[in-house]
Amino acid sequence: MIKDQKLWDQFERELLKKEELSLEQKYRILNSMLREALNLGILPLEDPLEGIEVDIKIARIVNAL
Repeated sequence: MIKDQKLWDQFERELLKKEELSLEQKYRILNSMLREALNLGILPLEDPLEGIEVDIKIARIVNAL
């Protein structure tokens, strides 16, 4: 359990700054995630707009931070 959220957030920010991935590495990760979603049957979506309202609410909250 994380007891000091501010310290954890600072740690994550610093880690992301230090961790530099090349464009090729980023594409490999993205392609792996896509293959995993396809294998799990998550993609393609039957109804792409299903749950869009929840996604919009989450995006508004995240962007407000």
